[in-house]
Amino acid sequence: MREDVDYLLVGHGLAGATLAAVLLQRGKRVLVLDPAPADTASTVAAGLLNPVAGKRLALGWRMAEFLPAAVAYYQEQEQALGQEFLRLLPIRKLFSSVLDQNDAMARSADRPWQEFVTEVSAELPPLPGVRQDFGGMRIAGGGYLRVRELLAAQTVAGLRQGWLRQETFDPTQLVIGAAGVLYRNTIAAGQVVFCEGAAARHNPWFSWLPLTPNQGEVLDVHCPGLAETEVLNKGAYVVPLGNGYFRVGATYRWPPFAAGTTAEARAELSQRLAEITDLPFTVVQQWAAVRPASRDRKPLLGTHPALPFLSICNGFGSKGVLMAPRLAQHFADVLEGTAELWSEVNIRRYSSLYAAAASAAVSSL
Repeated sequence: MREDVDYLLVGHGLAGATLAAVLLQRGKRVLVLDPAPADTASTVAAGLLNPVAGKRLALGWRMAEFLPAAVAYYQEQEQALGQEFLRLLPIRKLFSSVLDQNDAMARSADRPWQEFVTEVSAELPPLPGVRQDFGGMRIAGGGYLRVRELLAAQTVAGLRQGWLRQETFDPTQLVIGAAGVLYRNTIAAGQVVFCEGAAARHNPWFSWLPLTPNQGEVLDVHCPGLAETEVLNKGAYVVPLGNGYFRVGATYRWPPFAAGTTAEARAELSQRLAEITDLPFTVVQQWAAVRPASRDRKPLLGTHPALPFLSICNGFGSKGVLMAPRLAQHFADVLEGTAELWSEVNIRRYSSLYAAAASAAVSSL
């Protein structure tokens, strides 16, 4: 018996889960296939929402759109699933030197961060257990999302409602026709959207895209007495999980990737935490996963240049929690033909790479 769906989504990380939720909310027939791996970039991430980040302390791209859309979406999911996932907290960015302090003070005169930075000072109010020898800045509008718990709850709902199946997608079973696609001879879809994360490197239709995955590791630590009222950031983020537990991260490692967690990352993150607090702490868990990032650090969205029934939604990197909800709304509009895809995320910006790959494939015949 054939099953007809509007969208077949491959992958149920943050990108796939958010796009599925938006499409389902719009009344679309959706089927998601996901192999349910143990640790992915989405499930390991601390889920930080930070409007002002990076070494240059720059206001994030399209932040006026991304942040409110993210907060609204996650709060909607809390209501729909009956659980709490989002915690809005100020972020305290601690300066590492007088130079950092002076640079931030100079920039603050021009208010480059709009309303997000509420205080820049050489002497911020004290916080229990926090070392802040050079002061810092307090950032409003941020917080963190319990990504693992959200995806787990969405998975339970998807399995119960029938729009999610825990199975591995087999590209050899996909037949592309004139009006859509047929998968395993039983599932007919108007569009297939690949939301595979770092696994997209091996996708037979989109491997030409410049996905540049990097491996990140985080620690869960127990540090009784350390303040839990703000997210801390100084070379590493320290996210309060409650009851004296914190998530500390993250490292960045380029290929070749280690197999699992490493002693080097544990030592590096422990040292960073020791520079933030003088309180004793115990490492209780260490996580590692591979993030899907792109060459220009912008997501990869769009339809295949030659196969109009295949699309991709990927490359969110470390900003997925912030960007996924607004981009899911936007991409749903694009897929439905009511909007033009933003040029910054459109895979057409890499059309020369597709042309080169196609030419090489023809030459090899």
